[in-house]
Amino acid sequence: MGQMLEITAADGQKLPAYVAQPEGAPRGAVVVLQEIFGVNSHIRDVADGYARAGYLAVAPALFQRVQPGVEMGYSDAEVKAGIQLKAKAEALPAPGVLADVQGAIDYAAQASGGQKVAVVGYCWGGLWAWRAAALATGLSAAVPYYGGGMTQPAEIARRPRVPVMAHLSDNDGSVPMDGVQALQQAHPEVQVFIYPAHHGFNCDQRPAYDAAAARQALERTLAFLAQHVG
Repeated sequence: MGQMLEITAADGQKLPAYVAQPEGAPRGAVVVLQEIFGVNSHIRDVADGYARAGYLAVAPALFQRVQPGVEMGYSDAEVKAGIQLKAKAEALPAPGVLADVQGAIDYAAQASGGQKVAVVGYCWGGLWAWRAAALATGLSAAVPYYGGGMTQPAEIARRPRVPVMAHLSDNDGSVPMDGVQALQQAHPEVQVFIYPAHHGFNCDQRPAYDAAAARQALERTLAFLAQHVG
């Protein structure tokens, strides 16, 4: 359904992005932010799903500044490599990855014919979806899934400027429940859903996959996008 294209951030950085077109005119656009495994087959499948729902979907390669061409699976060695790449990306001078997220938002707005844009992110991409809600321009909504680190005090201190729906779980070492509770207390305006599942429950290529939680989270996300994007 989609293809790899090249987009450009405001600072001139070029990066690949998987772009999936809906049938007919898009009802809006969704920027899909990757896990620590690159724009792999799972992220492409997710983007295709949003395209089937009527949205132009754009999944930028957020590791491009530290290592081009990253596409990994979910073995222990690949998890370790992904964590190392995430650390390198997080250590980039500001604005770093935010420039690439913003570039994808800007591209999605243009390529969809000026429709509204949301970000939906998973794992590390969930953290960036949360950050984008506070820092990016041209957004109408944000949906972080199990955003590792988003419940740390520095992240909770951010003030989202667009509606946010967060999908978290009650058995997630990357997003512990005390942090989830702190997020809820600090941000009553954020819709937080907690699932009886593990980190990564949306990914059908991981042992943590939970079909019921993934289905319910997607239903809620699509209703949220229909309300705030189109």
